[in-house]
Amino acid sequence: MNRKDRKGRALSYDDITHYQKIVVALKETMHLMREIDAAIPKWPIG
Repeated sequence: MNRKDRKGRALSYDDITHYQKIVVALKETMHLMREIDAAIPKWPIG
């Protein structure tokens, strides 16, 4: 979907819920990446 598809349209409840889930997933991914980086101080291992 490009930006022109959204122009002039309000977000529906389902749209808002969908985007909120994406934000939560991204936040959790960032958290997990920090934990992985802390557990593996040097990459690549070798």
